[in-house]
Order: sequence, then structure tokens, then C-alpha cells
Amino acid sequence: MMNLTEQQKKHLRRLGHALHPIVLIGRQGLTSNVVAELGRALNDHELVKVRARVGDRAERDAVLAELARGSDAELVHQIGNVGLFYRRNNRLSKILLPDS
Repeated sequence: MMNLTEQQKKHLRRLGHALHPIVLIGRQGLTSNVVAELGRALNDHELVKVRARVGDRAERDAVLAELARGSDAELVHQIGNVGLFYRRNNRLSKILLPDS
């Protein structure tokens, strides 16, 4: 997991604003398939929105935090039931982050 500066997080939030959630977590909660799907999406896009429709706020926050750990990604931003995840692709990075 990487430590992003506030400036880098702000940059990623700006880029993620126009994105639509491509990984959805439903009633079954966090499964290995969801973690694998986020991993594939992060390899392809580096910046991915996830929608989590599970339980109450505390449960949703825990699911998104666990998803970040399981996918070795950074939870850049969370608002409501949507989380924005970032993981740099070391082979071919598509997103240029500002220096810290």
C-alpha cells in the first residue's frame, strides 16, 4: 500500500469525479470474487469507483477498508456508498501523480 499526499489524493478525486462505479458489492458482501474483480479493474484502469450496498455505515466503511487491504489499493475517497480506489500499475502507469 502506498501513502498518498493530500495533493495527490485531491488530484485523484478530480480524475475520479467523472467515473462510474464498475465494481458493485451487494447483499452477499465482500467475497473473493469481488476482490479479484477489483484487482483486475485496478490493473486495467488504476483508478476505480466501487459501490457498496451493504448494511449500515459502519459495516460499509469496514467492507471498503477490507477491500482496500485485500486488493493492495489505496482508498482515496469515500462518499456515501461509493469508494474511490487507486493502485499504481508498475508495468504501465496511466496516471501521473503530482510530486509530494
